[in-house]
This record gives sequence, C-alpha cells and structure tokens, in this order.
Amino acid sequence: MTKNLDYLESYDAIVVGTGISGGWAAKELCENGLKTLVLERGRMVKHIEGYPTANLDPWDLPNGGAPKRETRIRKFKQDRDSSATDEDVQHFFVDDIKHPYNEDRRFDWIRGYHVGGRSIMWGRHSYRLSDLDFEANKKEGIAIDWPVRYKDIAPWYDHVEEFIGVSGENLGLSHFPDQKLLKPMPLNCIEEDLKGVIKEKFNDRVLTVGRVAHITEGTKPGMGRSTCQFRNRCKRGCPFGAYFSSNSSTLPTAEATGNMTLRPNSIVYEVVYDEQLGKATGVKVIDSETNEKFEFNAKIIFLCASAIASASILLQSKSKRFPNGLGNDSGELGHNIMDHHFKVGAKGIAKGYEDKYYKGRRPTGTYMPRFRNIGGDTNQKSFLRGYGFQGGASRSGTSELVAELKYGAQLKEEILKPGEWQMDFHGFGETLPNHDNRMYLNYEKKDKWGLPTVTFDAGFGENELAMREDIKQQAVKMLEAGGFKDIKTYDEKIGMGLGIHEMGTARMGHDPKTSVLNKYNQIHACTNVYVTDGSFMTSAGNQNPSLTYMAFTARAANYAAEEFKKTNA
Repeated sequence: MTKNLDYLESYDAIVVGTGISGGWAAKELCENGLKTLVLERGRMVKHIEGYPTANLDPWDLPNGGAPKRETRIRKFKQDRDSSATDEDVQHFFVDDIKHPYNEDRRFDWIRGYHVGGRSIMWGRHSYRLSDLDFEANKKEGIAIDWPVRYKDIAPWYDHVEEFIGVSGENLGLSHFPDQKLLKPMPLNCIEEDLKGVIKEKFNDRVLTVGRVAHITEGTKPGMGRSTCQFRNRCKRGCPFGAYFSSNSSTLPTAEATGNMTLRPNSIVYEVVYDEQLGKATGVKVIDSETNEKFEFNAKIIFLCASAIASASILLQSKSKRFPNGLGNDSGELGHNIMDHHFKVGAKGIAKGYEDKYYKGRRPTGTYMPRFRNIGGDTNQKSFLRGYGFQGGASRSGTSELVAELKYGAQLKEEILKPGEWQMDFHGFGETLPNHDNRMYLNYEKKDKWGLPTVTFDAGFGENELAMREDIKQQAVKMLEAGGFKDIKTYDEKIGMGLGIHEMGTARMGHDPKTSVLNKYNQIHACTNVYVTDGSFMTSAGNQNPSLTYMAFTARAANYAAEEFKKTNA
C-alpha cells in the first residue's frame, strides 16, 4: 500500500541521496529558498557522534583492526577492497548478503548506505577537468561530445573550492587547471629531492603534493570545521571537520536555512511521471525499516544516489511514455559505465636517508599530472588519453627482524627503529566510454524489499591495458632517474568498480538520440528531473571526479532554482 503524503507536506524540491552530490544539491536549493526534502536510503549518521572509531588506536580494536571472519563472509564483495572490511571502517560499508548484486563480468561495487554516503570515506583528491578532457571525445571520434566546455564549469569549480577548502600547489598547466587552493601540505625529503630530479631530467612532467579537500589554514562553513590534524584517520569520519564531507559541511548549511527536511531509511525506487503534464511529480519510497511505502511530491527532482543507484531508479521508472525507463529514449541509460583503473606502477628503495624521518601522518601523497597525449612529443601510438601518478615516499614502521633478534633487549631496540625508505609511483588511468560496458536490472533476483537487483556487464578494454604497460615503464624510468634501488613493478588484475569512481550511466550530450541529459543535467524529455552524480559523465578524464560532481551539481541546482523562481513568481 502506498501512502501519498502530499496532503501533509508540500515540497519544492526532492533530493535523492546525501553523498558528495546530494549534499551540494540540498545546500544550493535550500539557500535559494526552496523547501527541500532530502531522502537517504541508509541510516542516520550525525557529524562527530556518528564516527565511533574516530579516536580509537589499533589496540582498541579487535585483532588490531583486521577484518573479522564473519565480516568478510557477509561482506565478501566489499572485501575485495583491502580496507572496506577493516574493523575501524566496516560499519560504513554495506552487507553484500543484505544488498546483493550480480556480475556477468567482475565489478567491485563498493558502497556505503548512510547519511553522508561515501563523502565520509572518500579519498578527498580534488582536481578539475580541463578542455583537454571536455574536447577529447569529439576530437578522437569516441562516444559523443560533451555539451559543455571548461569555461562553463570554471566558475562553479571556484564556487565549490572556496566552500569546501582544497589544499595544494598550483602549477600553471593548461591541461591541469589551477584552482582556489589553501596552502599545500609539505613533501618529505625523499619526495622533495625526487621532485628536483624530475624537473631536471624530464621536461614533460612535474611532481607535486596531492590536492585534497582538507583545510590547512583558517576555517570553512559547516559544523565548526577546523584545520587538518594530520592524524590520517580520515576514512573513519573526521570529528574536526577538517576534510569536506556532507555531514560536516553541506548538510548542516542546508539545515541552517530552515528549508531542509532530511529523511533517512528511505529507499527511492521510482520517479513518478505524469503523462498529461509531461513532467515528474514526485518519487515513490519504501521505508527500509517498516517496509511501508510512500509517495512524496515536488516540482523538482534531483537524483544524486550514485551512478548505479540513480540509473536503477530511472530504469524502474516506467510509464507509457517511457516504457524502458524514464528519460531512456536514446537507449543509453545504464550504458557507458566508466571507472578509473589503478593498482599498477612501480616501487623502489631509497638509500642514504637513514637519518631522516617525517612528522605527522600526512593524509595525502604525491601527485603527478597527466603527461601523455597532451600534444607534440607526448602523443602516443599505443593508447589514447592518459594517466596521473599518485603515490609517495615513506618509511616502514619497524626495521626488518632478522633471525638473530627474535627476543631480548636487542629485539626491543631494533623494533623501535624505522625501516627502509620506499617510493611508490601508482598509476591512475582514464577508461574510455563504451556502450557495451553496462548495468541492467534483474527482475528475477530481487532484494529483501522486493526490488530488482543490479547486474554488471563491464570491463576494461585494450586501450586501458596498453596504458597500464606504459604506466609501469614510466614509473621505472623515473625511479631509475632518481637513483632508487631494488625497483619492482606491480600490476594487480582488477575488475571495474574498485576505483570507486563509477560513472557514465546517464551521460549528458547535445542530442537526445544519443544521450540522457542536457548540458544542465536535466533529462532531455523530462526537464524537471536532474541527475548530478557520476551518472552524467560523458568521459572520465584521469583525475579523481568528485570535485567535478560537486561543480556540476551546484551549477544545476542554481539553474533549477532560477527556473523555479521564474515559474513561481
């Protein structure tokens, strides 16, 4: 039985999801005066009090924080990520038995169902796309053209960065745009020396510190957000609000307007479409705890549930006008899944720095912007697009324990000495959009709420595999130039999804025949529905995408608010 609560509550807008994108949609809509209902399928998590392990040390956790056997059994797909089932964070990741999905090809769908979503556990790397990215599809004849260019999004990147706080170093590279940055976190001695070597020996690349959404000076809006404490326990939730999350920043800001109603435990499964109006009128919801069904109405709908979840909702939203899912006139809904490929690179040992160490636990590493296929001599014949290098230098926690020091005073003395310095160049590469990489719904296999489950049929292609070979070769080349010893490459065989940057399932474009969304993230044929999570991405770039989600969301929400005010003046 479905209850229609429109007679109880009237909303101007509904936002589905509370993560990176949902928080921004809520903030911008509420600040523009729209009465906004924010729906989250998971449980409530409140800033600070919702981070139970934030201040625990390894000895405070069972097995030193290692995953419990029963956790790994129930979260067997989340466990493919080496940290999702660790005892300090496993409560933020879903139970794979309770929340099943299917795989034609391996896909690691790493999820968190709670208020704040993955904005609590994200890696916080925050980089802009450039016109090199926005123009690539058109120039190379791959997939379809983006309907926007960098100049359209640049003011919204500014808007987002000034609010969330991003630390880092500007480099003056056109393909890696400068940003509104707070002071950078320092490189350590190995990294600083290697930066100099790379500058001297390579004219096409530069080593810098990662740009991350951490406050390194001053404060930012939200719940008492302060500077980073260099604890590097970020994935547990930051009680200082030093890094950006929905919980510490956008949601409190939205709530402060008095215009937000937040409802957790609310699984949205359909957007309601009115055939006569030619618009959406609301969403259908299942209460995850009571199984009671509701229908909430609003004039504007923002889907920010994640690329896979938002596409699932649209595919389930069938009507006479949209028999294959809301907005799916092109047949592209659910297709073109992209993710970044990684876990490939090289490591080496640095000698001569045994008397050096570093202070604190810096919550980011080094970054090297893309240097392949950016023009001239950098263009490659074996693959399109490019990759960046994340990584860094560190010392292992203790010296290697040799057989002669198994016990006694010598062991106690040696175990306090740090181990060798190691440098890691870890590649992070772009995946090309491909219609054959898709997700679809299985109505034969349903979840505990009677909803169809997702099936993935997606994987990396020849272009990505060729890029991985170059990643290894270039990592070795730079480590050799830096004088590192015992250099070893690595290339883990992974499926899509583990980068946790799934995107592209409802891509934007110029033509409704080949895309789902227009340049303002509106569904072409149902313009009061906006999709602003990773679904809209037309290509992936090689940069971490969350900052781009936020910028597009802020832009779309302000556009929606302006249109709303015109029609409701």
